[in-house]
Amino acid sequence: MGILRIVVGAVVLILGRKLFWLFVGGVGFVLGAALADRFIQGQPDWLIVVIALGIGLLGALLAVFVQRVAIGIAGFIGGGYIAVNLLNMVGWEAGRLAWIPFVVGGIIGVVLVAALFEWALIILSSFTGASLIVEATHFGSRITALLFVVLLILGIAIQGGLMRGRGRRSKSSPPAKA
Repeated sequence: MGILRIVVGAVVLILGRKLFWLFVGGVGFVLGAALADRFIQGQPDWLIVVIALGIGLLGALLAVFVQRVAIGIAGFIGGGYIAVNLLNMVGWEAGRLAWIPFVVGGIIGVVLVAALFEWALIILSSFTGASLIVEATHFGSRITALLFVVLLILGIAIQGGLMRGRGRRSKSSPPAKA
């Protein structure tokens, strides 16, 4: 499951805004893996992967057909996931209270998506992609934190560059003939 997390994380990290349906699918995959791992403990890894992929596919399909709602849901889940992971990285184990930072992070994620749609997608997908990659590694806490920050900055820089490049191309193109 670690390699799959790294692959999904890398794609979401680099192309999360450009392929927003992939970002929503990646968030669905993460949610599906977490839920399957929690509720069907002791089952084979392939079953957890199948459930995670199913929920991810459902999220991606939802994103294609109901874009704003799906991205709002992904913003909530992504924001909650990020909040819990950031707290875990600094050593805080929430236990039964993990839903509190999840809900707070989720609300922040939805507000970000609503207010700054393009940049919110870039930031949330970069955070989510970096988190997925870091979760799959087993380095010490300092290296993990450094890797997370480097990946986060890299994801934001690459996606921001792709967004600016797209804007320049469309402005310099000749107008279409009627």
